Amino acid sequence: MTHHPDSVRINKAISDSGYCSRRQADTLIEQGRVTINGTVATLGDRAMPDDEIMVDNKKITENDNLVYIMLNKPVGITCTTDQRVKGNVVDFIGHTERIFHVGRLDKPSEGLLLMTNDGDIVNKILRAGNRHEKEYIVTVDRPITEDFLKRMRNGIPILDTVTKKCEVEQISRFIFRIVLVQGLNRQIRRMCEYLGYEVTALQRIRIMNITLGDLPVGKWRDLTEKELQGLKDAVSDSKNIPQAARTQSTGGKRRRGRQH
Repeated sequence: MTHHPDSVRINKAISDSGYCSRRQADTLIEQGRVTINGTVATLGDRAMPDDEIMVDNKKITENDNLVYIMLNKPVGITCTTDQRVKGNVVDFIGHTERIFHVGRLDKPSEGLLLMTNDGDIVNKILRAGNRHEKEYIVTVDRPITEDFLKRMRNGIPILDTVTKKCEVEQISRFIFRIVLVQGLNRQIRRMCEYLGYEVTALQRIRIMNITLGDLPVGKWRDLTEKELQGLKDAVSDSKNIPQAARTQSTGGKRRRGRQH
């Protein structure tokens, strides 16, 4: 049976949060005092980083030490919380808190990656729809043409869909800037491949209101209060309501774009 690479056993998730030891966690689970997203947990259950784990109806991650980090991810580091994977981002940062990444950046890509232990904000960001802008600087293997820019802007058929219209601007002969509100798998690389171009470098420089700035490759820092407040403001009306329910409540007019 294969498990999702980011999932961990429930007892490990509880002990990692600092709540109690793994053995004590097993006892709590056996006593039926632990729930995952409202369902009573059993021994051997697995949890994802943003699952809500509660003991006696209290969130275990209700620690006051909420961490919000921005990392300039180097090429070669993998966005996974599975510490068996060599070069995983959690070991790379080596933070004392159990943090996880917001969205992903491919192993061969670099740039801005947000990491946190606040599962609530992660859900809201990933549900923020068209306000969840991500900006990239992309280098390709041959000269960029006007036709290439036009087609990238207007939608490319990949992964059984057509990409949403987006902002694309040429920076130099081989380099362009692109702003996406989608998170399709390897989206920019696939879009370029479809037009006969190969991406040779890809750097994310912005997520919503958070910009990479002059943070060196491989370094991380905590978000400033202003950055964090801006992020929270941007997702404040993104309640944790399933996408389908939200679409119905707006009379179904909302176009349902595929999220991460």
